[in-house]
Amino acid sequence: MTIKLLAIGKTDNKHLIQLIEEYTNRLKHYIKFELDIIPDIKNTKNLSQEQQKQKEGEFILAKLSPTDHLILLDERGKRFTSVAFADELQKKMNAGLKTLVFVIGGPYGFSQQVYDKAYGKISFSDMTFSHQMIRLFIVEQIYRAFTILRNEPYHHQ
Repeated sequence: MTIKLLAIGKTDNKHLIQLIEEYTNRLKHYIKFELDIIPDIKNTKNLSQEQQKQKEGEFILAKLSPTDHLILLDERGKRFTSVAFADELQKKMNAGLKTLVFVIGGPYGFSQQVYDKAYGKISFSDMTFSHQMIRLFIVEQIYRAFTILRNEPYHHQ
């Protein structure tokens, strides 16, 4: 299985970039992992929130293949403990999925077309985090999940 992370907009903070790269490199020991950044939309001042979501949605959907299993990072999504998230990843691998795609949308969320294509939603918290920080959180949690599945001494109960 390949795990892909799609995200809207680049990360500007060099410390976050370093940490994301560190966990991305660690993940390569466990699974094929890809980080795909969709550039920010230009001239958003001229677009309504709905128009911006539509445009971002078109870019997200264009990056997907028909067999991709799409999971959205969304404030209204399901919450997991790290162990439960590891179990969920194991179930997806056992199901024989070719590509599992996590998506971090833009500042206003996702278009309805993206919601319609998704198989699920995950939430990290009731609190709001920057899209740049969530990138680090999801990559670290995927790494943590694989260390849990392999009984390696990274996660402590």
